[in-house]
Amino acid sequence: MNDLADRFFAAVCGGDEGALTELYSPDARIWHNDDGQEQTVTENLRTLRWLSRTLEDFRYEDIRRHLLPDGFVQQHVVRGTLAGHGPLEVPAALFVHVVDGRICRIDEYVDSAATRALHEAAAATRRHS
Repeated sequence: MNDLADRFFAAVCGGDEGALTELYSPDARIWHNDDGQEQTVTENLRTLRWLSRTLEDFRYEDIRRHLLPDGFVQQHVVRGTLAGHGPLEVPAALFVHVVDGRICRIDEYVDSAATRALHEAAAATRRHS
């Protein structure tokens, strides 16, 4: 389980959609507390692609991981630099459910105040697309 978690977070930081596609179950769902929405794998890959392209020096730090029989829980701080904003720090916790070696659900809790700059950057990207 630890190896799967390590591969998942490395793929997120590296923008490796191929690895993420292999790690996710095709019908996985990813829920976020800051918008209350559930994403499909395709929607989540689009979000993660944008994040890995938008944040310079994107990384997970202060990691505290707890393995479970059917997944893991990880608390961490997402760090990076956001153009036009500067350093970004987002405390977060992910509850990850795994079936047959693949991620089938993630419930992500983030500090919504800390993600405000990211939401503003995403809105600006959509306006200019």
